[in-house]
Amino acid sequence: MKSKSLKSFTLIVASVLYFQCLPDDTTDTPQQADCGLLTSIDAFTYENAATNPYTIISADLTEDCLAVVITAVGCDGLSWDIQLVDSAEVDESNPPQRDIKIFLVNIEACLTQVTRTAFFDVSTLQIENEDEIILNLDGFNQAINYTY
Repeated sequence: MKSKSLKSFTLIVASVLYFQCLPDDTTDTPQQADCGLLTSIDAFTYENAATNPYTIISADLTEDCLAVVITAVGCDGLSWDIQLVDSAEVDESNPPQRDIKIFLVNIEACLTQVTRTAFFDVSTLQIENEDEIILNLDGFNQAINYTY
């Protein structure tokens, strides 16, 4: 009898622990969970940081999430450190414009051409009293219209 009670108790405790570890879908929207790192605003990094060579294939903005497809030489791209940095300057046009740049740290020693999509939350780039800005992504030949 004790063995059956112990098994039931263990099953109940394990179930409670399992459901407490599941993510709470009500606290994060999918965009927040899937978008990636916040874009940093840092003039010094924008002007001075070193980057490994890469090519931008495409850039698509959905709400506050910028998806950038890049290609570079590497093994599989899983160890790449990819950051998006803003110049900390706003061009006072209509709509205003911001300059942004991707920085890639790639320590992979392989010579395979690898394509990877990086996701960035660009909500930090919003300008007070504006509802639209143009993002000029260095190395990409199209301006990105960001409406918020």
